[in-house]
Amino acid sequence: MFNRIRRQTRKPSEAQRQFAEMHAQLADQLPHGFGVPTAEPESVEATAVVDDFLPPELRVPSHDQLGGKMMPWSQPLVLDGEMVACAECGAYRDWLILSTRDQIWLRCRAGHQQQETRIDTAWYNRHSGPADATHATFEDCLRHLGR
Repeated sequence: MFNRIRRQTRKPSEAQRQFAEMHAQLADQLPHGFGVPTAEPESVEATAVVDDFLPPELRVPSHDQLGGKMMPWSQPLVLDGEMVACAECGAYRDWLILSTRDQIWLRCRAGHQQQETRIDTAWYNRHSGPADATHATFEDCLRHLGR
């Protein structure tokens, strides 16, 4: 088999000869440089440095700049198959869930607060929506949420 391949490469076939002739004729008709790889483009340097893409009025504080976050939770809160109730007044719905310093606190409508150790920050982040406002004080946030 090796001898047959060698013989074919030594003696071009009729099709190979015709292709070589056609290639030679067309090579004269192509513009100069056609088919030659182009040089790599020069690197483009940035002319302007942008500090941030959001204007200051649309920026929100980062997690380390906030004292905490809170969200309303109107339905009953069921953890580990048990409905959570306020330790002081027995309320079981209409909670404010507060997340601060890796702790979760529940606040009932009457203003009683209790720490909830069965909820972690990851649970809070999964169930809370995007923040609609930021407030300077805890009381301002309570007023915003209608408490």
